[in-house]
Amino acid sequence: MALARSRRMAEGERVDKPGNIVERARAKINLTLSVVGRRADGYHELRSLVVFADVGDTVTLQLGSSPNVSVAGPFGADITGRNLVAEALAKLGQREPRLQLGSVEIEKNLPVAAGLGGGSADAAALLRAIRRANPENADTFDWIGFAAELGSDVPVCFVNRPSLMWGRGEKVLPLTSLPSLAAVLANPGVPVPADKTTQVFRRLSAPPIPETLPDPEPPPSITRAEDAIAYARAHTNDLAEPARDVIPACREVEAALASCDGCQLARISGAGPTCFGLFLSTEAAQAAAQQLSRSHPNWWVRSVTLG
Repeated sequence: MALARSRRMAEGERVDKPGNIVERARAKINLTLSVVGRRADGYHELRSLVVFADVGDTVTLQLGSSPNVSVAGPFGADITGRNLVAEALAKLGQREPRLQLGSVEIEKNLPVAAGLGGGSADAAALLRAIRRANPENADTFDWIGFAAELGSDVPVCFVNRPSLMWGRGEKVLPLTSLPSLAAVLANPGVPVPADKTTQVFRRLSAPPIPETLPDPEPPPSITRAEDAIAYARAHTNDLAEPARDVIPACREVEAALASCDGCQLARISGAGPTCFGLFLSTEAAQAAAQQLSRSHPNWWVRSVTLG
């Protein structure tokens, strides 16, 4: 029984009590992120190779309860302003009244506004839970389209697999050949502006682009960790430099990760401030995480597997 439960949790979902559906909202990592230009609708056209870590928030849907959202966990008190989960719950009830909904509990284990897609991952986890609770609507409701209405990162978080993401985030191609990667995530725990992502994008010199663009070519078939790291190294995160300007602490985190033994690549995730370091073995990543935790006890540091 314990082994079966651990397997369900590893896959990102489980059912605890009768009527409860539990989903893991895994941390989203942009291994690469290029900004093609500014679209006519005001959004930026992106190209990103996205993977997910084996750490994240936990989202519990309790069926039969009145729709509402409660938040707990080490970073629960840090959520302010727009709550995508509450927004998703309200909009779903309006869009499709026949859906079986319920109350939602979020265990917030990821830092807020961290560049890890936490809020988007929480909303996406809720959508997956509701889809499981309503199997008759699993193939008839436009879950990806609805996810895109909530936010640019929600569709890829809904897919919850290594993917190529483009457009403003509404187009997602799951990838099957990408290997798992050992990594360390590090967040400096500094105050982050409420409009961090907006500030980061404003610092980009993104030219206007045509209304229609060809879809990007998917990355080549990659089966070895060494090749995945080489691919990430050959591509950039176009948000990295403006993120360093908005949150200078990113520079220190990147440098600390890069100095760890065995680190193959250190980079800001998305718009920061969380950074990731890629390693060739779990043992090297764990040793680096221990080293960083000792030298920077106020940072949030985790050794993870990406994939």
